[in-house]
Amino acid sequence: MDRLAPFRPRNARRVAWALLALVGIAVAGLMVASFTTLAEFGWVDRVLTVLFAGAGAVIIHRQATVVAIPHEAGLRIRNLFVTTELEWAQIVRVNFTRGHPWVTLDLSDGDTVAVMAIQSADGERGLAEARRLADLVAAHEPPDA
Repeated sequence: MDRLAPFRPRNARRVAWALLALVGIAVAGLMVASFTTLAEFGWVDRVLTVLFAGAGAVIIHRQATVVAIPHEAGLRIRNLFVTTELEWAQIVRVNFTRGHPWVTLDLSDGDTVAVMAIQSADGERGLAEARRLADLVAAHEPPDA
């Protein structure tokens, strides 16, 4: 495997894509019903239903597309709402604590950043990906002075 291959969750992506399809089918069915059997379902209800479903679809899509992309200079992390660009020197430690949903990174400024692309729901694959990220961080540590 390419050591700089992107990190992506497996199970969360599958669930999100299936949920996105289900939302689309449900909204389409509701729209058909609103024009045929649901006489009390007016235009405002239809518009608000589509807007609400659209907002949900955006969130589901973002969950399905979380990724961490390593490159020679650092790591680009795209979580649900925030994208963070880190240099390797900023990452002090990779944490994958039992019972936590995803990897977190301890940074040199004392902050932490979640890496939702490596998830405990992926089981052994998640552990292997956490180890691969830890190896990348270790490989980019500056030599001791």
